[in-house]
Amino acid sequence: MAVFERVRIEADGENYPVLLGNGNLVESGDADEGRKYAVWSDPFPKPSYLFCIVAGNLGSIKDTFTTASGREVHLEVFSEAENVSKLSYAMDSLKRSMKWDEDKFGLEYDLDLYNIVAVNDFNMGAMENKGLNVFNTAYVLADPATASDVDYERVEGVIGHEYFHNWTGNRVTCRDWFQLTLKEGLTVFRDQEFSGDMGSNAVKRIEDVRGLRGRQFNEDAGPMSHPIRPESYISMDNFYTATVYQKGAEVIRMYNTILNPSGFRKGMDLYFERHDGGAVTCDDFRAAMADANGVDLEQFGRWYSTPGTPTVTYTSEYDSDGGVFKLTLKQTSNSDDPLHIPVSIGLLDKETGEEVVPTKVLDLKEGEQTFEFPGLKGDVVPSILRDFSAPVKLVTTTGKDDDEALAFLAARDTDGFNRWESGQKLFTALIFQNLDGEQSEKTLDYVNEAFGRTLADDSTSDYSIQAYALTLPTESTLAEDMETVDPVALRKARGAVKQAIARRFEKELKAKYDQMTEGMVADGPEFKVDADSVGRRRLRNVLLDYLCSIRDTPEEQTTAADLATKHFESATGMTDKMAALGALASMDGEGAEARDKALQKFYDDANGDALVLNKWFTVQALSYLPDVLDRVKALTKHPDFTLSNPNRCRSLISAFAMNAAPFHDSSGEGYKFLADTISELDKLNPQISSRIAGSLIQWRRYDEERGLLMKAELERLASMKPISDDLFEVVSRGLK
Repeated sequence: MAVFERVRIEADGENYPVLLGNGNLVESGDADEGRKYAVWSDPFPKPSYLFCIVAGNLGSIKDTFTTASGREVHLEVFSEAENVSKLSYAMDSLKRSMKWDEDKFGLEYDLDLYNIVAVNDFNMGAMENKGLNVFNTAYVLADPATASDVDYERVEGVIGHEYFHNWTGNRVTCRDWFQLTLKEGLTVFRDQEFSGDMGSNAVKRIEDVRGLRGRQFNEDAGPMSHPIRPESYISMDNFYTATVYQKGAEVIRMYNTILNPSGFRKGMDLYFERHDGGAVTCDDFRAAMADANGVDLEQFGRWYSTPGTPTVTYTSEYDSDGGVFKLTLKQTSNSDDPLHIPVSIGLLDKETGEEVVPTKVLDLKEGEQTFEFPGLKGDVVPSILRDFSAPVKLVTTTGKDDDEALAFLAARDTDGFNRWESGQKLFTALIFQNLDGEQSEKTLDYVNEAFGRTLADDSTSDYSIQAYALTLPTESTLAEDMETVDPVALRKARGAVKQAIARRFEKELKAKYDQMTEGMVADGPEFKVDADSVGRRRLRNVLLDYLCSIRDTPEEQTTAADLATKHFESATGMTDKMAALGALASMDGEGAEARDKALQKFYDDANGDALVLNKWFTVQALSYLPDVLDRVKALTKHPDFTLSNPNRCRSLISAFAMNAAPFHDSSGEGYKFLADTISELDKLNPQISSRIAGSLIQWRRYDEERGLLMKAELERLASMKPISDDLFEVVSRGLK
């Protein structure tokens, strides 16, 4: 680490009027022959990867933030001039981040300036260069006409993430790249906590776990599986992964759970006291947590070197004579020795639903342990792994959940996450029964009961929770529970369950949809991004999705298309517009004309806006139409498509690879298309080509026919000459 005391930047003044560097601006002015210069000084030591300069013709907005100690910090967010009107939310998010870090962790910003620059062509989300963050435009630009609620949430979260790096990553950095999760896992945890505090903690937790299961669990199950602290690499670019980031954040969260928030804060304070200005290791962080709280976390350190997703199985019994509930937990993992797994649990009275034992943390440190809860007056239902207290798979010893207990918890659990989780497990059971052709009427009754009760609940204070409770598990989450994945059959089974629920509750769904539509009209056209408004839109769009799934007959197709079209045309923001367009994009038959008109209208309204056009490409790549691959191939020839822009490439190619059923069509044409694209992309952008190649490396999880077709494409890629280190590492590991 070094102090960059004086950095002089000089450039042509007409083409590069804005000259930015790390730290504070100490001098600027005109140089000879129409050139301009600026001198920047950063008084804090930093590693060279945080060095940055920016030169360009940029517009900006300015503001100030007064720190807890009374210093005024000048804030500026830069973009191309035509995008300046979309920078306000990023600025507001930055100020909220600065205030939150002071309140939560006592961490104050240390420079006089804080600059953010938005860039169209950027591989990553953002980079935390000291005092001069460089961002992908997707995580800075936002206004109601171009950004969805999810986009707003991402802007706030990523702005926070990069700001929080000022202390967890910049002031204290990594000794080497193997320690990457030291700064990234910790900072992801911090941005998750920030986003939860800005909105709803329960909703944020559900969203984070959905993402973890959809991406990181899949990574854990494949050939790219690695511990959060990797032991080797060919290209470090390949280890900016869901494991290092998201699972790394879960490991940090477990510290917070084991030590409780006040103990975690003590550990953070000691960490900064010991290591400010240093380049350290994950073990240094663990030592600070242990020493600050007087606890032994040696066993906990095994999380850093253990790849894969651990499994915790449980069995329980209630002794009515002694009033004792016994819970036996057993862990299995890729570690030779047991991990330290915090399992949060609460107990609910089986008759009344009253919480008789509030949440407590069980420290599972042995291969198998039994925990006793004495003094109970009646049988109980356990709520296990509350708030998803550890990144594990929780299963019963029989491998099959008790549907009655799940229905009970879905209705009465006092833990918001587990209430949602129980409903998801009921949905999952019903979908897999449909897949196996062995549907249980009892399971169906429990699902209908839970769905109907949630739908009818008008007392909720969190519409997003209600929306997520009504939403079926994603295909990627369901696939994690399949020994051999059949994406086509899985989509069919999930779709059948979705439509069956929609038909059973069609009147109630439509009545609720109309009620929410009337409420939104009464509230007026003003666009708001508060939690209540976001939740209302989210719930209404879930209702639309169910209603539009009923389209077997020509009459039903017309009804669904009319409803989605009206939703599209009346949308006051991008969230509702994309929900309607997503429904229309999969319609054929009597809905085909409405689909094509809406897609053309959306394209015309985009008026060349890059981020809006990305959405237009993505919604078509994710379509359920039978000819989606042909449509995607045609879109690669569209004048607005280019492989050279990372966002545009992801919007079409990565999106298609995530569209499981057509991508995994038994013909193998989806695999061939992807491999052909990767071979071209590798010449332009190895980081992106290697990321997309990850869609092919899970070939062992599919049936033999699909698996061999995927493997053949990997072998074709491996034989390419030349091939980048990034792509070679992913492909070669996929073939091992």
